[in-house]
Amino acid sequence: MRSALRALLHSGSLIGLAMGLAYGADCLATAAHAQSRSPSAGQGISSSAETLPAITSTSDADGTAAPVGLNLSTPNRSGSRLDLTPFETPASIEIIPGQKIRDRGQNTVNEAVTQNATGITTLGTPGNGFSSFTSRGFAGVNSVMNLYDGTRLYVASGTITFPFDTWNVDRIEVLRGPASLLYGEGAIGGVVNVVPKKPTFVRLNEARVAIDTNLTRRAAIDSGGAISDNVAYRLNVSANQSDGWLRQNGDFSNAAISAALLWKVTPELAVTLQHDYGFQAPLAYFGTPLINGTVPRSLRFQNYNVRDDRNLFTDNWTQLKVEWNPNENVTLRNTAYYLSSERRYRNVESYAFVPATGLVRRSDYIQILHDQDQVGNRFDATFRHGFWGMKNTFVAGFDANHIDFKHTNNSPYAGMSNVSLFNFDPGLFLNTSPTRPGFRSSTDQVSAFAEDRLEITDQLALIAGVRYEVPRVQREDLVNPANSFNRSLSALSYRFGAVYNPLPETALYVSYSTAVDPVTSLITLNVTQQAFRLSSGRQIEGGLKQTLWGGRAEFTLAGYHIEKDDLLTVDPLRPGVTIQVGSQSSTGFEASGSVEILEGLRLEGNLALLQAQYDRFDQAVAGRVVSYRGNQPTNVPEQIANAWISWAFLPRWEARVGVQHVGPTFADFANTVKRPSYTILNASLDHRITDNSKLSIRGYNLTDEIYPITGSANTWFLGPPRTVEAAYTITF
Repeated sequence: MRSALRALLHSGSLIGLAMGLAYGADCLATAAHAQSRSPSAGQGISSSAETLPAITSTSDADGTAAPVGLNLSTPNRSGSRLDLTPFETPASIEIIPGQKIRDRGQNTVNEAVTQNATGITTLGTPGNGFSSFTSRGFAGVNSVMNLYDGTRLYVASGTITFPFDTWNVDRIEVLRGPASLLYGEGAIGGVVNVVPKKPTFVRLNEARVAIDTNLTRRAAIDSGGAISDNVAYRLNVSANQSDGWLRQNGDFSNAAISAALLWKVTPELAVTLQHDYGFQAPLAYFGTPLINGTVPRSLRFQNYNVRDDRNLFTDNWTQLKVEWNPNENVTLRNTAYYLSSERRYRNVESYAFVPATGLVRRSDYIQILHDQDQVGNRFDATFRHGFWGMKNTFVAGFDANHIDFKHTNNSPYAGMSNVSLFNFDPGLFLNTSPTRPGFRSSTDQVSAFAEDRLEITDQLALIAGVRYEVPRVQREDLVNPANSFNRSLSALSYRFGAVYNPLPETALYVSYSTAVDPVTSLITLNVTQQAFRLSSGRQIEGGLKQTLWGGRAEFTLAGYHIEKDDLLTVDPLRPGVTIQVGSQSSTGFEASGSVEILEGLRLEGNLALLQAQYDRFDQAVAGRVVSYRGNQPTNVPEQIANAWISWAFLPRWEARVGVQHVGPTFADFANTVKRPSYTILNASLDHRITDNSKLSIRGYNLTDEIYPITGSANTWFLGPPRTVEAAYTITF
C-alpha cells in the first residue's frame, strides 16, 4: 500500500487514486445499504471524544441538523475526561465543527485552528510538520500539544506530521491553558485535538473536487453506512497535488486515508477499529532572505532550496477502542494504539543576503531521517453516584506507552554556496559529511489520573483532578557511546475549579491548574540536557460563559495568569554554564462570541490580548551575560483576532467573509529583530445547484499581503499570496 501510494503520487495520478478509492467506497456503501437496519442499530452506547456524538451541519452528507455558534452545550473530552460541555468546564475549551471548517475553505488543520480558535497562531514550517502553534504566550510543540482522537504521538526533534488534512475531521477541540492533568508533559499553553468522523449506521456518501489558481488539484470522498444490523463503517480519502505558488521547487502533494469499523456487540458494548494513513511530500520552502529588514515584493516567489530537495512524511495510526456501559452509572473505556512515523529531509535550509556581494549565502545542508514507533494503552472508568445527597461523577485511569526512535543525519550540517537573487541555478545537495545513524532512544511512560465533579447544588459544581506520570528515557549514542544515558523523570499535575450558574444560561468559573513541559522533545534529550528536570508551570483563570436569546447568541470571557519556571538560562557568574532557574509569564484576556443578527446572517469572532515576558532569563553574548528580563518571548504575538460573517442572502446562496489578524512578534531574545503584524482577508460564495450538489468559489489573502508566518534574523517564512479556488461538492 505504502509503495503503491508513493508511485501514484509521483506519477501524477493523485486524483485518480482518490477517485478510484471513492468508487470502491461507493460499492461498499451500496452493498451495505442492501442490509436492513435493526431498530436498535444506532442506539445504546453514547460515543465520546473517543466516542462522543458527532458534530455535523445541515450541509453534511447525512443531512443532520447541527449546533451553531460556540457549541457551549456540546460534550467533549479535551477539556475534561468527565464528558462535560464547555459550559460545565472551568477552563477555556472551544469546539470547531468540521463542516464549518470545510465551508470556510480551510483545507489544513493549521488553517482551521488559527483562523477559528481564540488566540492560537502558527509557527508551522516543513521542518516541524506545519504543526507548531502558540497559545497564551507559549510557543512550539513542547508547549502546545497536538492530539488525534485523544491520542498523542510523542514529539521527536520538535516535529509532528499528522494529522494535516481537514476532510475527515468531525471537529477540532482546542483547550487553552495548562493541560498536563489530561495528557501529560508538554501542554502548558494548550492542546489541539483533531477528532475524526465516526462510523454511522445512516448511509452517506459525499465527494469533492477542487482546483485553484496555483493549479492545486483536490479530490476527496466520504462514505459511511451500515454493513449489517450491528456493524457500521466510515471511509474518508483525500488527495491533493499542486504546482505551488513559488517559481521553482514549489510543487507539493499529499494523501490521507481514514477507515473505521464499529461493531455494536450489544447495546451496551461497542468496539471500534480505526486506521489512518497519511503521506506528504510538502512544499520544500524554508523562507526568503531579508534585505534591509524586509522581503521585497520582487523576491516573494523565489525559493532558494536545492533542485533535488527531499521531504517525505509517512504516518500510520491504528487504534482499537472498546466502550462498555454495564449500567447507566458506569462507563469503561479502553484504547490500544500503535503509531508510526517516517520522515525524510534533504534541504539547504538557511539563507542570508550578503550586501557586499549582492548574493544569497546558503548554508545548513541538512539530511535527516526519523523512524519512530509508539505502542500504548489508555484505560479509564467513570462512575456516577450520589455523595451525601449530591450528584458526583468520578473517573480514574492509566496511560502506558513505549516509544522507539532512531535519528539519522549528516551532522554537523556543513556546506555553503552562493547564488544570485534572481535567475539562479538551484544546484544539487552538498553532503560534505556522511549521513549516518546518530542515536536511538527508547522511552517508556506510565501515568495514572483521576478527576471528580461534585454538584454541591443545582447551581454550584466543584471539579478537581490529578495526574502522576513517570517517563523514562534511554538514549544510545551511535557516534559517541560515552554520551549514552538513562534518565527517569516524574511529575505531578493537578487542577481544581468551580462553576457557578446564577442563571440557567450563565456560567461563572474559576480554576487553578499546573503543568509541566520538557526542556526539549523528551524522546530526543541529549547528554547535555538529560540532567535537567521538567519545567513547571501554574495558571489561575476565571471567566464567564453566556447563552442569550434562546441560543441565538453565545459569548465567553476569560482572564488568566500563567507562570513557567525552570527555563534553561546562563549562570550570571559563569557565562559558559547553563542552569535551570529561568522563568517567564503571561497575563491575558480572551473573548469569543457568536450572534445570529438576522435569520441567515451570523457574526462570529474572537479576540486575545496578552502581555508575555521573560521574568528571569539570561544569555551569553560575546562572552558576557545579558539579561532579557521584561522582554517579549520569541515568536509570541500579543494581539490575535478572528472574525467571520456568513449570510444566506438567497435560498440557495451563502456568502462568507473572514478576517485574521496577528500582532507583531520578535525573532530574538533582545527584541531587536521584529516581524510585523499581518491581517489576512478570506471570502467564499456557495451556490447550491441542486439539493445534493454545491459549487463554491473561495478567495484567500484577497489583499495579496506579503506576511511572515515565522522567521529568523535573516529570513522570513512567508504565507501564500492571493489565491482563488473553485470547489464542487456532491452527496449521493
